[in-house]
Amino acid sequence: MLFHNYRWTISKTSEQSPSSASEELFVQADGLHHQLKEFYENQACKNKNVTHQFFDNMVGFDAKNKNALPQSFLCAKCVLIFRDPCQLNCGHRLCRTCVDGIDGDVVKCIECSEETSKTEILPDRGFRNDMKILPIECTLCTWAGTFKDYEEHLKSLHPNPACPFCQTQFDSIDRLEMHKKLECTQITIPCALKEYGCVDSVLRVEMAQHYLTINHQNAIVQFVRRLTNRSTTEYADRAFSMDIDSAPIFPTSTSANTTTTTTTTIDSASNQMQEVYDMINVLAGGIQALNDDTQRLSTESIRIQTAVDSVSQELTSLKLSVQEQGTFLDGIKPNQEILHQDVASLKQKMDDLQNVSYDGTLIWKITSFREKMMDAQSERQTSIYSPPFFSSPTGYKMRARLYLHGDGNARRTHMSLFFVLMRGPNDAILKFPFSYKVTFCLYDQTPQQRHIVDSFRPDIKSNSFQRPRSEMNIASGIPKFFPLAMIQQDNNPYVQDDTMFIKIMVDFGDMPKTMLPYVLSLNPALPAHVQQMMIKQEQERRNQQAATAAARASGPETMQTSSSSPIIPTSPNSENPRLPGFDHEQKPNSG
Repeated sequence: MLFHNYRWTISKTSEQSPSSASEELFVQADGLHHQLKEFYENQACKNKNVTHQFFDNMVGFDAKNKNALPQSFLCAKCVLIFRDPCQLNCGHRLCRTCVDGIDGDVVKCIECSEETSKTEILPDRGFRNDMKILPIECTLCTWAGTFKDYEEHLKSLHPNPACPFCQTQFDSIDRLEMHKKLECTQITIPCALKEYGCVDSVLRVEMAQHYLTINHQNAIVQFVRRLTNRSTTEYADRAFSMDIDSAPIFPTSTSANTTTTTTTTIDSASNQMQEVYDMINVLAGGIQALNDDTQRLSTESIRIQTAVDSVSQELTSLKLSVQEQGTFLDGIKPNQEILHQDVASLKQKMDDLQNVSYDGTLIWKITSFREKMMDAQSERQTSIYSPPFFSSPTGYKMRARLYLHGDGNARRTHMSLFFVLMRGPNDAILKFPFSYKVTFCLYDQTPQQRHIVDSFRPDIKSNSFQRPRSEMNIASGIPKFFPLAMIQQDNNPYVQDDTMFIKIMVDFGDMPKTMLPYVLSLNPALPAHVQQMMIKQEQERRNQQAATAAARASGPETMQTSSSSPIIPTSPNSENPRLPGFDHEQKPNSG
């Protein structure tokens, strides 16, 4: 609005004085108007976009010989060498970064004011190729070369450039150019009226205050007076020349007319000068308001920059903390794996303690049979161990080892079952070598109870049955315990609900082989002492039957009868029943 009033005042004055001197004064004053207007617009633009440009935008490239290059290679917005030049509809060019920094969807050309939609602005690749051969002198060192190598030179040799005016260091050349363009408080620029008595140069940040100083106001008055005097003198000379050429017979009258015309022109010019001076004062007040806004935005920008620096420091600290935590976690990961192994081992020991037996027998429940069979077939885990069991609370410590897919010559054909003698807490008072018969029984889980039974007597010369010197002795037992073809059949009676039961029994009393079917047919739910009593009664009954049968076979003279204990005949087949798979005692093989 200020500029509109200002131009209206000048136009009104020119209408009142249509002389050529007034027209020339109008042209000169209009030039001053444009200078002030440009300053006003630059201040407003800076106030509007300073925060946005400070963080997001980049400018063109600076060079020592920038001013020596053709003006066509300089951006009209940032006044630097083009960075990624783009062409507007009018044919003029701007940096891509300068285009992106303009608010709105339309870009107004700085040179011709023609508007172009941002969607129609395209990169000028041909012009960019022409720029590659431009001679460039680096602003930060003595390097000289062509433009195509300049950007790479700045990135490689000046990654952290410093401002030549205030010595502030930055992390990129783009940040430095933005600082020089908008922020540096030490850059000085010449006053536009230095030829009219104003100081030669002023700090850019103090230019707004400088416009309000007495010296600059006097320079403006001097500038306007000089324009007025020059215009008045030129007009008087032209008017005097015209008066001489057309002089009438009465010279005294002509001279008076000329003087009157000159006086009128001077008064008109003085009025114009006074109006211009008044308008300049009005503009100075507007500039003061802009200066206050600039100061406020500068303070806000500093506050935001401080907050950004604080957030950046916190982010850096957070990154270091995350890295330290990552390093710590990487360090404890091996210990965590060891801890998991120890926990698994402890869990296994707890499970073993829950199922421990102290009577020389163990019923081993094997769950997840199919999974364990697949592990054995793929050789991920070829064998599994039973929980330990003892012959007595102070006796031998033992366990079984099962190869589900076979071991040695029995691999892929039979399950292999072995007996393992373990190091126990009371081995020092026990008798070695271990010489007691071991019996294995694979339970038939159907009512038919066709159990698979096999046994062996230890080889007392084998190291497997000597006193253990390590955690466990070498396993020894029956490699071909049960055919895989039978155990892998669907719905076989030995694997039900993906579970299999195996009984391991150590015979410390040299039990007859004929007693095994009876012993293994007893209900495992009965207490151990009850089972022992029943076994003892069954053995006595069988001994009595055997004695009676022997007496009958020897003749009537040797038979003694008693009414209190009659002889009950029994079938020979009932004395020695046989179970599937139970043929004879085997010699043990090491597994």
